[in-house]
Amino acid sequence: MYQSTSYVLGIDTHSELFDGMYINPSSPIYSFRTAKFGDKKILILAGADHKTGFAPTKENTYDTLENVAKKYYPKSEVVYRWNTRDCISLDKIPYIGILSSFMPNVFVATGFNKWGITSSNVAANIITNKILGKENKYSFAFDSLRLKPIKNRIELKNMGKQVFKSFITNRIKIPEDELSKIENDNGAIIKIDGKSIGIYKDTSGNVFAVKPTCTHLGCLLTWNNLDKTWDCPCHGSRYDFKGHNIYDPAFKHLIVFKLT
Repeated sequence: MYQSTSYVLGIDTHSELFDGMYINPSSPIYSFRTAKFGDKKILILAGADHKTGFAPTKENTYDTLENVAKKYYPKSEVVYRWNTRDCISLDKIPYIGILSSFMPNVFVATGFNKWGITSSNVAANIITNKILGKENKYSFAFDSLRLKPIKNRIELKNMGKQVFKSFITNRIKIPEDELSKIENDNGAIIKIDGKSIGIYKDTSGNVFAVKPTCTHLGCLLTWNNLDKTWDCPCHGSRYDFKGHNIYDPAFKHLIVFKLT
C-alpha cells in the first residue's frame, strides 16, 4: 500500500446549504458535505489529493479547493483548513481478513481508500463472522491475502520506482546547497561534512537540523513546506520540523543535530 494525502476546507458560504453528502464522478474528485457550526451549517469540501511525500504547495491544495467553493458560492469564507492521510491498496480495494496464513487468529482491516465510514462497517461484519466461524458472502472481494504481483504489476512497478528513488536516486542528487541559501520559514536537505542534513529555518532564522531518514524503513524524507513537516514518500510517515514523529507507520523520532 501507499499513503495518499487529501485536503479539507470548512467554509461559511453565507447562504443556505444542502443536506446530504455528494461526490463528483470524474477527476479531479471533490466531496461535498455539511457540518454544524454554532447555530448554522458550513460546507465541508475535500479533495486535491496526492501521494504523500511529494512536496505540496498552497496553490495546488487549499487554493484549488477554495476556487471550487467560490465557483458555487462566490461569497464563501474559509474558516478551517486541515489535511489527512489514507492507506491505498494496489487495486484500490481494502484488505480485510487474516493478517497472515501463519497467524490465522490475527485480523487486519486497512486500505480503505478514503471510504472509512462504510469500509469499517464492512470490515467489522467480515471479521466478526470469521471469528465466529461463519461464512460472509462478501469476504472474497476483500481477501487480505489476494495480492498478486503479476496481476498488479503496473501499480507495483510504479511503487517500486518511487521506493527505489527515495532509497538511492534522491541520495545521489541531493544538492550541495549552503545553509545560508535556505530562506526563512523553509526547509531543504543539504550536505555538511558529507552527511545529509535536513534543515528548517523558522521565520526568525533559527535553525532546526535532523537526519532526514525515515525511522520506519530508511527512506529519504521530503520537506513539506505547506505543513512544515518531513514526509516519507515510501509509506507516509511524518515528522515535525523538530524531528518528532507525528504519523505512522514510523513511531520513533528522527535523530536531531545541533549545529555549532
